[in-house]
Amino acid sequence: MVKIQFTFISTFFLFVMLLSSSPLLAFTTLQSQVDKNPVLAGEAITLTVTADARLNANDLDYQQLSTWFNVMAPSVSQSTQIVNGQRTQSTRWSFTLFPLQPRNVTIPAFEINGIRSLPIELTIVAQTASPNTPRELFVDATLVGSTNVFVQQMLYYDVVIYFSGDLQRGNLTEPQLEGAEIQRVGQDVEGNDLVDGVRYRTITRRYSITPQRSGTVTITPPLFTGDMIERDVGNYNYFARSKTVMAEAPPITLEVKPQPAEFAGSWLVAGLVTLTEEWQPELSTLTVGEPITRIITLSAVDVAGSQLPDLTPQYPSQLRLYQEQPQTKSAERSNRLVAQKVFTTAIIANESGDITLPEIRLPWWNSQTNQQEIAVLPQRTLRVNAATGNLPAATSESTQRTVLEATKTEYINDNPWQWNYTSTLLTLGWLFTLLGFWFILSRRTVTPPNVILSARSPFDNKRLKHACLKGDAQLAATELLAWGKQQFKQPILSLGQLCQHLEDQHFVAEVKLLEQQLYHSTPLAWQGQKLYQCWREWHAPTSAQSKDTLAPLYPH
Repeated sequence: MVKIQFTFISTFFLFVMLLSSSPLLAFTTLQSQVDKNPVLAGEAITLTVTADARLNANDLDYQQLSTWFNVMAPSVSQSTQIVNGQRTQSTRWSFTLFPLQPRNVTIPAFEINGIRSLPIELTIVAQTASPNTPRELFVDATLVGSTNVFVQQMLYYDVVIYFSGDLQRGNLTEPQLEGAEIQRVGQDVEGNDLVDGVRYRTITRRYSITPQRSGTVTITPPLFTGDMIERDVGNYNYFARSKTVMAEAPPITLEVKPQPAEFAGSWLVAGLVTLTEEWQPELSTLTVGEPITRIITLSAVDVAGSQLPDLTPQYPSQLRLYQEQPQTKSAERSNRLVAQKVFTTAIIANESGDITLPEIRLPWWNSQTNQQEIAVLPQRTLRVNAATGNLPAATSESTQRTVLEATKTEYINDNPWQWNYTSTLLTLGWLFTLLGFWFILSRRTVTPPNVILSARSPFDNKRLKHACLKGDAQLAATELLAWGKQQFKQPILSLGQLCQHLEDQHFVAEVKLLEQQLYHSTPLAWQGQKLYQCWREWHAPTSAQSKDTLAPLYPH
């Protein structure tokens, strides 16, 4: 019984092996044929290659066809038939070919596993244009501007598809140019045009091309493939099949010149370049210690955002600067590309007096006039007033301790009547001014104005770092007060009180800037990187505890 079962299993596996190998053994012929011969240049023909066995789709190598034709990806089918007990199998490859030029060509023989097909002699005839037989579809490409350009000069390349029949669907490849950046601009535009007395529907697509290398180069045009409906109007056959169409635009050759030798500066070629500035808030004068934001915008037409250079404006030493990372953006305007680079700087004056900001000059090459120009942001003189009211002045290290002491006295003795009178009189009138004065004065008798909030314990240096790096002034102040309470072993109720225990003038200045941020009437762009750095570098005084500090209740 065991022997019979073993024999059955062996026979079964042998049958399966013979069955799986039978197609390969039965492969004896490979045939190829075309559906028309001769053929018109630009007319689609179908090439069919058939093998009498089941083969893999990639067994047939057809790369050699691209020498004479534009080749669409083949469709592959397999079939099995059994007639009178005889089984036959086949594999069929179907290609759509578009002849490139009128000529006589030979479609070469194909070979699979030593089996070869016969070559095909094909005659390609040039199309003859006639007013009575208009073209169904063709593609044209034009270059906006000259074909003699500079390296990194942006060009606009328009591709127009003309068709007169019923176009079902289509696909347009991208133009190619080695060593160039190519980008699609805007959306496709549909319209119509009259060509040789024939009305065509059109689809226009625009690209920007920026050569990155000099020399003579040729733009490889895009290739359009699609399906058009074939209808026999005379027989009213509205259920006719579709046919595949293909068209290619003519190539365009460019002469790309290198950067002119006489140009000085970072190479930038554009249709227009401008420099503008904006101040937030818009003030004619500055005040010592009060931050203000300067926004410089570099704009250029016919330029990609990546081509815009960085600006390095010079500032007087009397100013403290906090510069943000430049922001770049691009947009399409009237079928042209516009790029902008925005430079934002927070400025704080350290000294009073007149301060002059030098002009900013950016050389660039005008692609319209073919000559060098310079974009200029004129110099600007600012008047810096001394700090008044309840905002302390940021001064030099030699006088900062004196100013801090004076500021502390100012916070206690300053009467807020002047500020409230001016702002409130314009809105609510004299009566509400008195009420506001009374309300603020009553609060001031109870709570000092520079009290932020009670320090909490314990202090967390990770929270302080996070607050400083993220620009969270309120959280940074809370953590500093908690740190002060822990460090100096006594309640620290305000940043002004904390400054009395610090001997590092840089640290004190940064704490005062934080205090200004909290008391300013409008939100400011506060950056705490320098504050956090000063905190990390701070060391407790080596001397004994100050006279104002009580000894610990339970000394160790």
